[in-house]
Amino acid sequence: MNSPYPSAPAAKAPPDNPLTTKEGWRHFVGHEPVPPRLLTAGERAALGPRGRMREDERRREYHADLPMVNTPIIRKVTTTSRLLIQLNRNQISARRGVILSGASGTGKTTALPQLGRAHELAVRKRHPHDRNRLPVLYVTVPPAATPKMLAMEFARFFGLTFPARANITDVVDAVCATAAHVHVDLVLVDEIHNLTLTTRSGAEASDQLKYFAERLPATFAYAGIDVESKGLFAGTRGRQIAGRFVVIPAAPFAYATAADREAWRALVGTLESTLRLHDHTPGTLTGLSEYIFHRTGGMIGSLSQLIRGAAVLAIEDEIEHITEDLLALVPIDFAAEQSEKRTAPAKPSSRRRRVA
Repeated sequence: MNSPYPSAPAAKAPPDNPLTTKEGWRHFVGHEPVPPRLLTAGERAALGPRGRMREDERRREYHADLPMVNTPIIRKVTTTSRLLIQLNRNQISARRGVILSGASGTGKTTALPQLGRAHELAVRKRHPHDRNRLPVLYVTVPPAATPKMLAMEFARFFGLTFPARANITDVVDAVCATAAHVHVDLVLVDEIHNLTLTTRSGAEASDQLKYFAERLPATFAYAGIDVESKGLFAGTRGRQIAGRFVVIPAAPFAYATAADREAWRALVGTLESTLRLHDHTPGTLTGLSEYIFHRTGGMIGSLSQLIRGAAVLAIEDEIEHITEDLLALVPIDFAAEQSEKRTAPAKPSSRRRRVA
């Protein structure tokens, strides 16, 4: 087998290393977008055409990867999970976990890695010289998962490989030994809705996940789409899960009350403060916060796509500021489009003048 133990983090992970590998995870934890300095008009002119193209490309890349804002759902899942990690530290079994549940686009898959990143950075501060320590394990549940498929996802994170004749016991034992060696104490499991307890393979995969939770001295955090309605809490297995996990609902932002509107404006304002555009007037986007809310349906994923896309277009079109007309050009997901049709106030139509 390949060596299961993580080496020192490389400067940049190859593009084929997702979060579900230790290399991709370490790159994600260490990556922090640095806002480029906005040059003065004189400095830009002195660059020449090629220099300006390179400066624009750096800003486009930065806006395509804007820093993640600390949303209420991220704060809630991080606070709750870090408390559970403390409470579980001396528990031998029946450790408590957290489930992040909600509709698509509400920030679940964003919040789960952000929880892991915050935890790992805190651990690194406590153990700055321990390069073998890898406190977070991140996996996704594959569709129609079987117990062995799920175990192999855990193994793949560590880079473990096995001969074709290896059975699931070999895989699980190797995963648990490796996790103990690198001091895993937080396991993140995304796409938990792919576990269907009403099928035999789904129920057995759920049992395998529970077995990992018993073997690993770690806190487990799940994220999935509307897990309450997917049968995860049904039957004997479901009741056991319900008795051990705190459920944190992820929902779109609301816009009904003054407090809702202020929270949304603050979120838009935080994103606006990260922009690096030469001619953008601060406060423009917060002034458009109602339009932006109806355009995105209050979905954090749609909001991020809208603002990032508008910033990139502003640089490409050389206008260097964001307007409502520019926002209207940014393609967004179908769910947000449907929400806009349902909730956006109708615009007054200009009445055609009759020809005499």
